[in-house]
This record gives sequence, structure tokens and C-alpha cells, in this order.
Amino acid sequence: MPDIEDTLALASRLAREAGAVQRERYETELRIGTKSAPVDLVTEVDRRCEELIAGALSQERPADAILAEEGTSRSGRGSGWLWVIDPLDGTVNYAHGYPRFCVSIGAEHEGIRTVGVVYDPLLDELYHAVRGAGAFRNGAPIRVSRESDLARGLFATGFAYDVHHSADDNLDAFGRFVKSARAVRRDGSAALDLCYVASGRLDGYWERKLHAWDVSAGALIVEEAGGRVTDLRGGPLPADGSRIVASNGLVHDAMLALLSPR
Repeated sequence: MPDIEDTLALASRLAREAGAVQRERYETELRIGTKSAPVDLVTEVDRRCEELIAGALSQERPADAILAEEGTSRSGRGSGWLWVIDPLDGTVNYAHGYPRFCVSIGAEHEGIRTVGVVYDPLLDELYHAVRGAGAFRNGAPIRVSRESDLARGLFATGFAYDVHHSADDNLDAFGRFVKSARAVRRDGSAALDLCYVASGRLDGYWERKLHAWDVSAGALIVEEAGGRVTDLRGGPLPADGSRIVASNGLVHDAMLALLSPR
């Protein structure tokens, strides 16, 4: 098995390289397409970053499996490693010049989230975690907040690409949090929201209808920073990441209560 430190170093290097592409092309003219819905955007920068990351992994870790947002999928050849990649998390933001986007790379071994790296190229903030070894931002340890009162908390969420026509739209929960918490943000990058929980900038985050590449790295970073990550009912986070609640742990049960069906 490749050394975990080597895995972390590779993930960090590739995240920075993809981030450099994003920084170079930020607020330039882009070719923008759509995928599942008019609000589900993809740019040539998404694809270029995925090609960069997946191409390097094919050369350096050919036995590993890959699952990436823009369609790169490869079965492993017995290594037990799966790389879960969002090459540009926050594409709608990126396409509009809104400065909240990142690269997210998770490395899972035998189905266990083991290494997570998230890189914000504009702030030059690289978050990383290794299971059992803590969470860090630019090499310095990070911890979740110590806020225990949901009414004093700052939270974040997001809305799925089918929000225009689905009844399962998260608006009911959003409204309850707006009425109950100090404030709620919706910044359009699940991976960064999770890192902000891990670093204490947010006290909690929840969202529905995500994918594995949205949360693989960030969920591990939250846990290693001392936080709690579950599904919307307090059970284990689904492997596909589709229903997530992440918090400092102290406000988690209060969050789950607000998210319970009514």
C-alpha cells in the first residue's frame, strides 16, 4: 500500500496545480455549458482541472480507482484506493466571478475516508486531514468552534440543482434555521462550507442531494477537527454523501431537531 504521507503529498500537489489553473482563468471569458439543469453549470476549467488530476493519477497511481464529477471513472486494480475528486467545487460561483470555489480531493482506502485535501486558490488556503492525525489549514492545526447554543450559531446550507421543480427543496429547513439561528449563509461550495465548520468559521452545515465528490474530503476534515458528521437523522453519512449534517458536535442534536420532518 502506498504510504499515506505520499498519498497526502500527491493530493496536495494536484490540488494546488488545479487551483493554479482556476486562479489563472478566474474572471476571464469562459465556455459555459449545462448538465442536469440550467443551473448545473460546467466550464472548460472544470474539465481541464479534472484532466490534470486524473491524468497525473493514471501515471503515478495506475492501480487506484477514480470517481470524479465530470465523468472520469476508473476501476481499481486491487490497490484498495479510491480517489474522489471535485475538480472545481462551486462552478456557478466561478462562472459568475463570485470568489467562493475550490478543488476537493478525497482518497479513500477500502471504503474508509483516509485522506482529504481542499484548496481555495484565491485565499491560498489548503485544508488537509489524515484519519487519526488531525486537521490542518496551511499546516496549522484547526479545530471546530465551541459554540453550544444554536441561537448564537452561524450556519450554512445549499440547494440542489432541481430546486426549481422539486418539492424536496430544503426551503422549509432553511426557513427554520433563519428563524432560530444567529445567521445562515448559502455560499455555493459544499467542500468549503465543510472546511469552514472544521476551522470554526461556521458552527454547522447541512445539505441534501449532494454527491460523494462534494463531501469525501471535507467530511474527513470536519471529523479530524473534532466535529461530527451524520446524515439528516443522525445516522452514518451515506457513502454517496447525499444527505449531510456537519457541526462542531455541540449544536448537532439541535440541528437534527430542526431538520426532522414536520
